[in-house]
Amino acid sequence: MTRSHIAIAGAPMDLGAGRRGVDMGPSALRVANINRAIAELGYRVTDLGNIVVEQAESLPIGHERSRYLKHIVAVCERLAVAVCTAADRGKLPLVLGGDHSIAIGTVSGMARHFQKKKQSMGLIWIDAHADMNTPDTSPSGNIHGMPLACIAGIGPKPLTHLFGYAPKVQPQNIALVGIRDVDLRERPAVKESGVRTFTMREIDERGMRAVMQEAIATACAGTAGFHLSLDMDAVDPSFAPGVGTPVNGGLSYREAHLAMEQVCDSGKMRSMEIVEVNPVIDVANRTAALAVELALSALGKRIL
Repeated sequence: MTRSHIAIAGAPMDLGAGRRGVDMGPSALRVANINRAIAELGYRVTDLGNIVVEQAESLPIGHERSRYLKHIVAVCERLAVAVCTAADRGKLPLVLGGDHSIAIGTVSGMARHFQKKKQSMGLIWIDAHADMNTPDTSPSGNIHGMPLACIAGIGPKPLTHLFGYAPKVQPQNIALVGIRDVDLRERPAVKESGVRTFTMREIDERGMRAVMQEAIATACAGTAGFHLSLDMDAVDPSFAPGVGTPVNGGLSYREAHLAMEQVCDSGKMRSMEIVEVNPVIDVANRTAALAVELALSALGKRIL
């Protein structure tokens, strides 16, 4: 990678999710020795600790169509500042989630970093879900189903306009890979957004190599590089059982690794996050261990 110093930050939030437990994801990833494993690749690693997140039990839910909105905004603001600061100092931010709503903070921080340099960024979003609901279309009101829409400038203004502007990433520079579970009312927004989508059927038909080549090209077109947002529910539950919202029919073990290896080969990844690891429903921390393996592949680990 172009940056030899990795800055790890935990975002232990499950306010955006319907199922509890992903707030323990950062701890599960650290227990799986992510810091040491990355250091063994030759990187310098700094762990910034965890972003402060209040517990759901102490907070009002707020509006049922956008649950915990005020508090999620506050966490994303804190995370965005930490990510931007790390990137400004020449480090590659690696954020450990947490539910996927934390991506609003991570991407906002990276977008601000590039904006100060008069550059733009791309985004590769690997996920079983499109995450492009809004409060009007969401069947649950859970914000972890809305972050990609917010990043593309669609959704509640407190989330879309962190740092005062939107979108954080132009839709034509967003690649959405691995989707297989899209809400009925969400589908028109996905189709009309301008985001390049790669469903599991497309991966089945074309193969992961071709899909990732196009996804990387999409995220890199006219940009200074891309952020990689990896939701572990993109991987089939037979390999990653401990995730926030498991869906059968996902990426195989080798497909997931190949995607990460191609990301590394591109030399264009500028930041990364791993989200939706839920040790409460995992088996012997298996999902966190796989997440660490995938992070290592994205950062340069090879078979030979």
